[in-house]
Amino acid sequence: MEKAPGRAGVGALAYKAPKALWPAEAVMDSTMEGSEAVQRATALIEERLAQEEESKKLQEGAHQKLPMNLLVLEDEKRHGAQSLAVEKVKGQERVRKTSLDLRREIIDVGGIQNLIELRKKRKQKKRDALAASQEPPPEPEEITGPVDEETFLKAAVEGKLKVIEKFLADGGSADTCDEFHRTALHRASLEGHMEVLEKLLESGATVDFQDRLDCTAMHWACRGGHLDVVKLLQSRGADTNVRDKEGDSALHDAVRLNRYRIIKLLLLHGADMMGKNLAGKTPTDLVQLWQADTRHALEHPEPGAEQNGLEGPPESGRETPQPVPAQ
Repeated sequence: MEKAPGRAGVGALAYKAPKALWPAEAVMDSTMEGSEAVQRATALIEERLAQEEESKKLQEGAHQKLPMNLLVLEDEKRHGAQSLAVEKVKGQERVRKTSLDLRREIIDVGGIQNLIELRKKRKQKKRDALAASQEPPPEPEEITGPVDEETFLKAAVEGKLKVIEKFLADGGSADTCDEFHRTALHRASLEGHMEVLEKLLESGATVDFQDRLDCTAMHWACRGGHLDVVKLLQSRGADTNVRDKEGDSALHDAVRLNRYRIIKLLLLHGADMMGKNLAGKTPTDLVQLWQADTRHALEHPEPGAEQNGLEGPPESGRETPQPVPAQ
Protein backbone atom coordinates (compact mmCIF):
# COMPACT_ATOMS: atom_id res chain seq x y z
CA MET A 1 0.00 0.00 0.00
CA GLU A 2 1.51 3.29 -1.12
CA LYS A 3 1.85 6.25 1.22
CA ALA A 4 0.25 9.61 0.34
CA PRO A 5 2.45 12.53 -0.55
CA GLY A 6 3.42 15.01 2.15
CA ARG A 7 2.02 18.39 3.03
CA ALA A 8 4.51 20.38 1.01
CA GLY A 9 2.00 20.84 -1.62
CA VAL A 10 1.23 19.67 -5.03
CA GLY A 11 4.09 21.70 -6.66
CA ALA A 12 6.89 20.48 -4.45
CA LEU A 13 9.53 18.07 -5.77
CA ALA A 14 9.16 14.54 -4.75
CA TYR A 15 11.96 13.12 -2.42
CA LYS A 16 14.30 10.57 -3.91
CA ALA A 17 16.37 8.32 -1.70
CA PRO A 18 20.13 7.89 -2.59
CA LYS A 19 20.71 5.08 -4.99
CA ALA A 20 22.65 2.21 -3.42
CA LEU A 21 25.81 0.71 -5.23
CA TRP A 22 25.67 -2.90 -6.14
CA PRO A 23 28.66 -5.09 -5.09
CA ALA A 24 29.88 -5.60 -8.70
CA GLU A 25 30.31 -1.89 -9.26
CA ALA A 26 32.36 -1.47 -6.06
CA VAL A 27 34.72 -4.14 -7.17
CA MET A 28 35.28 -2.45 -10.53
CA ASP A 29 36.30 0.84 -8.91
CA SER A 30 38.87 -0.81 -6.66
CA THR A 31 40.28 -2.74 -9.62
CA MET A 32 40.87 0.49 -11.54
CA GLU A 33 42.80 1.99 -8.65
CA GLY A 34 45.02 -1.15 -8.33
CA SER A 35 45.93 -1.25 -12.01
CA GLU A 36 47.18 2.35 -11.88
CA ALA A 37 49.52 1.41 -9.00
CA VAL A 38 50.84 -1.55 -10.96
CA GLN A 39 51.47 0.63 -13.97
CA ARG A 40 53.37 3.15 -11.89
CA ALA A 41 55.52 0.36 -10.31
CA THR A 42 56.16 -1.21 -13.69
CA ALA A 43 57.26 2.09 -15.14
CA LEU A 44 59.62 2.65 -12.18
CA ILE A 45 61.14 -0.82 -12.59
CA GLU A 46 61.64 -0.31 -16.30
CA GLU A 47 63.31 3.02 -15.64
CA ARG A 48 65.71 1.41 -13.16
CA LEU A 49 66.50 -1.38 -15.59
CA ALA A 50 67.19 1.13 -18.35
CA GLN A 51 69.57 3.06 -16.06
CA GLU A 52 71.45 -0.13 -15.14
CA GLU A 53 71.69 -1.14 -18.79
CA GLU A 54 73.07 2.24 -19.72
CA SER A 55 75.64 2.11 -16.90
CA LYS A 56 76.73 -1.35 -18.02
CA LYS A 57 77.19 -0.15 -21.59
CA LEU A 58 79.31 2.75 -20.40
CA GLN A 59 81.56 0.43 -18.37
CA GLU A 60 82.00 -1.97 -21.27
CA GLY A 61 82.90 0.91 -23.55
CA ALA A 62 85.60 2.06 -21.11
CA HIS A 63 87.15 -1.43 -21.00
CA GLN A 64 87.23 -1.65 -24.76
CA LYS A 65 89.38 1.48 -24.91
CA LEU A 66 92.20 -0.12 -22.88
CA PRO A 67 95.37 -0.84 -24.97
CA MET A 68 95.36 -4.64 -24.82
CA ASN A 69 96.48 -7.12 -27.42
CA LEU A 70 94.66 -10.31 -28.25
CA LEU A 71 97.06 -12.49 -26.27
CA VAL A 72 96.42 -10.55 -23.07
CA LEU A 73 92.65 -10.62 -23.63
CA GLU A 74 92.68 -14.38 -24.19
CA ASP A 75 94.81 -14.89 -21.08
CA GLU A 76 92.56 -12.71 -18.96
CA LYS A 77 89.49 -14.47 -20.31
CA ARG A 78 90.86 -17.78 -18.99
CA HIS A 79 92.84 -16.78 -15.90
CA GLY A 80 91.82 -13.23 -15.03
CA ALA A 81 93.90 -10.05 -15.17
CA GLN A 82 97.61 -10.48 -14.36
CA SER A 83 99.67 -8.13 -12.21
CA LEU A 84 102.61 -6.11 -13.54
CA ALA A 85 105.04 -8.22 -11.52
CA VAL A 86 103.77 -11.41 -13.14
CA GLU A 87 104.05 -9.85 -16.58
CA LYS A 88 107.65 -8.82 -15.81
CA VAL A 89 108.57 -12.36 -14.79
CA LYS A 90 106.99 -13.69 -17.96
CA GLY A 91 109.02 -11.22 -20.01
CA GLN A 92 112.26 -12.32 -18.35
CA GLU A 93 111.38 -15.95 -19.00
CA ARG A 94 110.82 -15.19 -22.68
CA VAL A 95 114.23 -13.49 -22.87
CA ARG A 96 115.92 -16.45 -21.17
CA LYS A 97 114.24 -18.90 -23.52
CA THR A 98 115.32 -16.81 -26.49
CA SER A 99 118.92 -16.84 -25.23
CA LEU A 100 118.87 -20.62 -24.91
CA ASP A 101 117.41 -21.00 -28.37
CA LEU A 102 120.06 -18.67 -29.77
CA ARG A 103 122.80 -20.62 -28.00
CA ARG A 104 121.52 -23.89 -29.48
CA GLU A 105 121.41 -22.27 -32.88
CA ILE A 106 125.04 -21.14 -32.53
CA ILE A 107 126.07 -24.67 -31.59
CA ASP A 108 124.20 -26.10 -34.56
CA VAL A 109 125.68 -23.60 -36.99
CA GLY A 110 129.26 -23.32 -35.72
CA GLY A 111 129.73 -26.83 -34.48
CA ILE A 112 131.38 -28.15 -31.34
CA GLN A 113 134.88 -27.61 -32.72
CA ASN A 114 134.41 -23.84 -32.87
CA LEU A 115 133.33 -23.80 -29.25
CA ILE A 116 136.37 -25.85 -28.26
CA GLU A 117 138.67 -23.43 -30.07
CA LEU A 118 136.96 -20.49 -28.41
CA ARG A 119 137.40 -22.07 -24.99
CA LYS A 120 141.08 -22.69 -25.69
CA LYS A 121 141.56 -19.04 -26.63
CA ARG A 122 139.88 -17.91 -23.44
CA LYS A 123 142.08 -20.19 -21.32
CA GLN A 124 145.17 -18.91 -23.14
CA LYS A 125 144.15 -15.31 -22.44
CA LYS A 126 143.78 -16.16 -18.75
CA ARG A 127 147.21 -17.80 -18.71
CA ASP A 128 148.77 -14.81 -20.47
CA ALA A 129 147.15 -12.40 -18.03
CA LEU A 130 148.37 -14.48 -15.07
CA ALA A 131 151.90 -14.66 -16.47
CA ALA A 132 151.91 -10.90 -17.08
CA SER A 133 150.84 -10.25 -13.49
CA GLN A 134 153.62 -12.48 -12.15
CA GLU A 135 156.39 -10.94 -14.21
CA PRO A 136 158.74 -8.81 -12.10
CA PRO A 137 158.79 -5.10 -12.83
CA PRO A 138 161.47 -3.98 -15.28
CA GLU A 139 164.82 -3.10 -13.81
CA PRO A 140 165.75 0.56 -13.56
CA GLU A 141 168.41 1.78 -15.97
CA GLU A 142 170.76 2.55 -13.10
CA ILE A 143 170.85 1.22 -9.56
CA THR A 144 171.23 4.06 -7.09
CA GLY A 145 172.25 3.49 -3.51
CA PRO A 146 173.65 0.38 -1.85
CA VAL A 147 172.09 -3.09 -2.31
CA ASP A 148 171.62 -5.10 0.88
CA GLU A 149 172.06 -8.88 1.14
CA GLU A 150 168.35 -9.68 1.14
CA THR A 151 167.81 -7.65 -2.04
CA PHE A 152 170.83 -9.34 -3.61
CA LEU A 153 169.48 -12.86 -2.91
CA LYS A 154 166.00 -11.90 -4.10
CA ALA A 155 167.49 -10.53 -7.33
CA ALA A 156 169.08 -13.96 -7.96
CA VAL A 157 165.59 -15.55 -7.84
CA GLU A 158 164.08 -12.90 -10.11
CA GLY A 159 167.00 -12.76 -12.54
CA LYS A 160 167.78 -9.07 -11.99
CA LEU A 161 171.31 -8.88 -13.31
CA LYS A 162 171.89 -5.18 -12.64
CA VAL A 163 171.12 -5.57 -8.95
CA ILE A 164 173.57 -8.50 -8.80
CA GLU A 165 176.23 -6.44 -10.55
CA LYS A 166 175.73 -3.45 -8.23
CA PHE A 167 176.03 -5.63 -5.11
CA LEU A 168 179.21 -7.28 -6.38
CA ALA A 169 180.65 -3.97 -7.60
CA ASP A 170 180.19 -2.52 -4.11
CA GLY A 171 182.30 -5.32 -2.65
CA GLY A 172 179.62 -7.84 -1.75
CA SER A 173 180.57 -11.53 -1.63
CA ALA A 174 179.29 -13.81 -4.37
CA ASP A 175 178.86 -16.51 -1.67
CA THR A 176 176.51 -14.42 0.45
CA CYS A 177 173.83 -16.76 1.80
CA ASP A 178 170.64 -16.77 3.86
CA GLU A 179 169.92 -18.52 7.17
CA PHE A 180 169.69 -21.87 5.35
CA HIS A 181 173.11 -21.29 3.71
CA ARG A 182 171.49 -20.99 0.29
CA THR A 183 173.54 -18.72 -1.92
CA ALA A 184 172.59 -16.68 -4.96
CA LEU A 185 174.14 -19.48 -7.03
CA HIS A 186 171.72 -22.01 -5.53
CA ARG A 187 168.73 -19.79 -6.21
CA ALA A 188 169.68 -18.82 -9.74
CA SER A 189 170.41 -22.49 -10.60
CA LEU A 190 166.90 -23.52 -9.57
CA GLU A 191 165.34 -20.74 -11.66
CA GLY A 192 167.66 -21.12 -14.66
CA HIS A 193 168.97 -17.52 -14.88
CA MET A 194 172.07 -18.08 -17.01
CA GLU A 195 173.36 -14.48 -17.09
CA VAL A 196 173.18 -14.20 -13.32
CA LEU A 197 174.99 -17.54 -12.91
CA GLU A 198 177.79 -16.54 -15.26
CA LYS A 199 178.26 -13.26 -13.40
CA LEU A 200 178.34 -15.01 -10.02
CA LEU A 201 180.86 -17.61 -11.19
CA GLU A 202 183.06 -14.92 -12.76
CA SER A 203 182.94 -13.08 -9.44
CA GLY A 204 184.25 -16.09 -7.49
CA ALA A 205 181.11 -17.92 -6.37
CA THR A 206 181.96 -21.39 -4.98
CA VAL A 207 180.51 -23.85 -7.47
CA ASP A 208 180.10 -26.69 -4.91
CA PHE A 209 178.96 -24.51 -1.99
CA GLN A 210 176.61 -26.64 0.17
CA ASP A 211 173.55 -25.39 2.00
CA ARG A 212 172.34 -26.74 5.35
CA LEU A 213 171.03 -29.88 3.64
CA ASP A 214 174.39 -30.29 1.89
CA CYS A 215 172.80 -29.57 -1.49
CA THR A 216 174.92 -27.87 -4.15
CA ALA A 217 173.94 -25.72 -7.11
CA MET A 218 174.08 -28.92 -9.21
CA HIS A 219 171.33 -30.48 -7.08
CA TRP A 220 169.15 -27.39 -7.52
CA ALA A 221 169.77 -27.25 -11.27
CA CYS A 222 168.64 -30.89 -11.63
CA ARG A 223 165.54 -30.20 -9.55
CA GLY A 224 164.71 -27.21 -11.74
CA GLY A 225 165.28 -29.23 -14.91
CA HIS A 226 167.70 -26.74 -16.52
CA LEU A 227 170.08 -28.60 -18.81
CA ASP A 228 172.05 -25.46 -19.77
CA VAL A 229 172.71 -24.71 -16.10
CA VAL A 230 173.99 -28.26 -15.53
CA LYS A 231 176.32 -27.84 -18.50
CA LEU A 232 177.58 -24.49 -17.19
CA LEU A 233 178.22 -25.81 -13.69
CA GLN A 234 179.96 -28.91 -15.03
CA SER A 235 182.17 -26.73 -17.25
CA ARG A 236 183.19 -24.76 -14.16
CA GLY A 237 184.29 -27.87 -12.30
CA ALA A 238 181.17 -28.85 -10.35
CA ASP A 239 181.34 -32.28 -8.71
CA THR A 240 178.41 -34.37 -9.93
CA ASN A 241 178.73 -36.90 -7.12
CA VAL A 242 178.36 -34.62 -4.08
CA ARG A 243 175.76 -36.09 -1.68
CA ASP A 244 173.16 -34.18 0.34
CA LYS A 245 172.05 -35.15 3.97
CA GLU A 246 169.82 -37.91 2.54
CA GLY A 247 172.75 -39.32 0.57
CA ASP A 248 171.29 -38.33 -2.80
CA SER A 249 173.56 -37.20 -5.60
CA ALA A 250 172.48 -34.93 -8.44
CA LEU A 251 171.81 -38.11 -10.43
CA HIS A 252 169.38 -39.33 -7.78
CA ASP A 253 167.45 -36.06 -8.06
CA ALA A 254 167.47 -36.14 -11.86
CA VAL A 255 166.16 -39.73 -11.93
CA ARG A 256 163.51 -39.05 -9.31
CA LEU A 257 162.16 -36.14 -11.38
CA ASN A 258 162.65 -37.90 -14.74
CA ARG A 259 165.09 -35.33 -16.18
CA TYR A 260 166.04 -37.54 -19.11
CA ARG A 261 168.61 -35.35 -20.90
CA ILE A 262 170.21 -34.23 -17.66
CA ILE A 263 170.60 -37.89 -16.69
CA LYS A 264 172.45 -38.61 -19.94
CA LEU A 265 174.71 -35.57 -19.47
CA LEU A 266 175.58 -36.58 -15.89
CA LEU A 267 176.37 -40.12 -17.00
CA LEU A 268 178.66 -38.80 -19.74
CA HIS A 269 180.60 -36.82 -17.14
CA GLY A 270 181.15 -39.61 -14.69
CA ALA A 271 178.10 -39.63 -12.43
CA ASP A 272 178.09 -42.77 -10.28
CA MET A 273 175.17 -45.02 -11.23
CA MET A 274 175.88 -47.41 -8.35
CA GLY A 275 176.13 -44.85 -5.57
CA LYS A 276 173.60 -45.53 -2.80
CA ASN A 277 171.79 -42.97 -0.71
CA LEU A 278 171.03 -43.35 3.00
CA ALA A 279 168.04 -45.54 2.14
CA GLY A 280 170.37 -47.89 0.24
CA LYS A 281 168.93 -46.92 -3.15
CA THR A 282 170.99 -46.34 -6.28
CA PRO A 283 169.72 -44.02 -9.02
CA THR A 284 168.67 -47.11 -10.97
CA ASP A 285 166.65 -48.32 -7.99
CA LEU A 286 164.65 -45.10 -8.09
CA VAL A 287 163.51 -45.65 -11.66
CA GLN A 288 159.78 -46.35 -11.85
CA LEU A 289 158.06 -48.64 -14.32
CA TRP A 290 156.66 -45.67 -16.27
CA GLN A 291 160.18 -44.16 -16.70
CA ALA A 292 161.14 -46.38 -19.66
CA ASP A 293 163.44 -43.79 -21.29
CA THR A 294 165.29 -43.19 -18.03
CA ARG A 295 165.84 -46.90 -17.44
CA HIS A 296 167.18 -47.31 -20.98
CA ALA A 297 169.59 -44.38 -20.49
CA LEU A 298 170.94 -45.86 -17.25
CA GLU A 299 171.27 -49.39 -18.57
CA HIS A 300 172.63 -48.46 -22.02
CA PRO A 301 174.73 -45.28 -21.77
CA GLU A 302 175.56 -43.97 -25.24
CA PRO A 303 178.97 -42.32 -25.70
CA GLY A 304 178.95 -39.17 -27.80
CA ALA A 305 175.33 -38.31 -27.04
CA GLU A 306 176.38 -34.84 -25.87
CA GLN A 307 177.71 -34.01 -29.32
CA ASN A 308 174.40 -35.16 -30.81
CA GLY A 309 172.41 -32.78 -28.64
CA LEU A 310 171.46 -35.43 -26.05
CA GLU A 311 168.54 -36.72 -28.06
CA GLY A 312 165.51 -37.63 -26.04
CA PRO A 313 162.24 -36.24 -24.77
CA PRO A 314 162.35 -32.56 -23.73
CA GLU A 315 162.76 -31.68 -20.09
CA SER A 316 159.43 -31.32 -18.32
CA GLY A 317 160.36 -28.22 -16.30
CA ARG A 318 159.17 -28.48 -12.73
CA GLU A 319 156.23 -30.72 -13.50
CA THR A 320 156.91 -34.29 -12.45
CA PRO A 321 155.32 -36.78 -14.90
CA GLN A 322 152.43 -38.73 -13.49
CA PRO A 323 152.82 -42.52 -13.21
CA VAL A 324 151.05 -44.72 -15.71
CA PRO A 325 149.32 -47.82 -14.27
CA ALA A 326 151.27 -51.01 -14.92
CA GLN A 327 149.75 -53.37 -17.43
